[in-house]
Amino acid sequence: MKLVRFLMKLNNETVSIELKNGTVVHGTITGVDVSMNTHLKMVKLTLKGKNPVTLDHLSVRGNNIRYYILPDSLNLETLLVEETPRVKPKKPAAGRPLGCGRGRGRGRGRGRGR
Repeated sequence: MKLVRFLMKLNNETVSIELKNGTVVHGTITGVDVSMNTHLKMVKLTLKGKNPVTLDHLSVRGNNIRYYILPDSLNLETLLVEETPRVKPKKPAAGRPLGCGRGRGRGRGRGRGR
């Protein structure tokens, strides 16, 4: 299971998130999108070396997140189960493989073609 799919299931869970710049965000998740952007409510934002600030809502861009600190009470066994089984990709039919045009490499070849 992809990490993002797991995080998307954490709605209404209270977590702490440490950002790459050392800031710690503590709040309740309202949503996580496919880019790992995390939206929180009832947030306590602690900038590195500063006093905490309380906010109603905050969105954290996914590429700024270092890690999530999950609550101990979280039942990981139920959250890690995938609802939809994976579908194996179909094998191409006999004959020429897909994606094979004229050549197999870079450029358009050397010299005159006859």
